[in-house]
Amino acid sequence: MAKKLLLGVNIDHIATLRQARLEKFPSVIQAARVCEKAGAAQITVHLREDRRHIQDHDVFELKRIISGQLNLEMACYDEIVNIACRLRPRQATLVPEKRREVTTEGGLDVVKNFNAVAGTVEKLQKKKIRVSLFIDPDLEQVEMALRTGAEFIELHTGSFANAASKAKAQKELMKLIDASVFANALGLGVNAGHGIDYNNIKSILKIPHMHELNIGFSIIAESLFIGLDKAVKKMIKLMKQYKG
Repeated sequence: MAKKLLLGVNIDHIATLRQARLEKFPSVIQAARVCEKAGAAQITVHLREDRRHIQDHDVFELKRIISGQLNLEMACYDEIVNIACRLRPRQATLVPEKRREVTTEGGLDVVKNFNAVAGTVEKLQKKKIRVSLFIDPDLEQVEMALRTGAEFIELHTGSFANAASKAKAQKELMKLIDASVFANALGLGVNAGHGIDYNNIKSILKIPHMHELNIGFSIIAESLFIGLDKAVKKMIKLMKQYKG
């Protein structure tokens, strides 16, 4: 029996458009409702230190109104950790964060930052928050993620998505597959995200043992032409081909 792969829709770019004019619209609340009605199992937002898109009030209102899961992407900053502990989303995904980056540039270095990551995991879990670590498909990073006590990893698929050749893409895909197999053997849940779109999703579905995909930019971009409801449904339809 095929394993059902869940979709988490990242709605940060709805807030990006809103903040471009400092308006009250487009509404991330309305976007979340449309995504859930279209079949999204999870709403994902990244509360950045610089608040470039999602704002504090957004996350608390989203927690209040959505019927499914809220996945809060966040760095290990004390201010954001404290907000997460008050918010208590179903899942917190720890990511690296640089002020000047356009988007997240790579996975969290759990090996180098083990103590900080493990301490944050512990704080969040005390509030009954499930923790996922956004990491590159590196076996040492996977093993250290397990040692932090996190329940899940989210494999950074950006290197695969941005590969300049088919040969490079295949090499990166094999890294993702190997990391997922290894994580599953260790008892970690496996999620994936970054750079996944309607064209490369077929290859992404070759990664075994996945629980959820978190996809934002490609869905929001497609929604400009076909509407958010149809864009979400289009991705879910493709994901139904997943064999696990």
